[in-house]
Amino acid sequence: MDIKLTNASDKPIYEQISEQIKKAIITGILKPGDPLPSIRSLAKELKISVMTTKRAYADLERDGFIVTFAGKGSFVAERNQEFLREELLRQTEEHLLKAVQTAKLAGIKGNELIDLLSMLVEEELE
Repeated sequence: MDIKLTNASDKPIYEQISEQIKKAIITGILKPGDPLPSIRSLAKELKISVMTTKRAYADLERDGFIVTFAGKGSFVAERNQEFLREELLRQTEEHLLKAVQTAKLAGIKGNELIDLLSMLVEEELE
């Protein structure tokens, strides 16, 4: 599994792991039923604590992205595409709210923020 960790991030390592696995699931790199590395092997591969990978897997299971079977391991959960879209929409709303709050602190007007977002959308999505 190709997971990149950075100490420069403000996010804890377990969060970096769970976000990258979520992204792989949402984008279809990991398909429903695909096995994930064991907690121990992922910890060894990433050179981190087993407790850190255990926390990442627990968060993924709590959020419904993976299922774990005792003695068999963890697997990508069968997911409804509409549910995945809702999760992404929720994350988008969260990021946009932070952007609006930051813009407010900077004194950026609503129409300026909308123009900026339109420009970014054109660059990224076109």
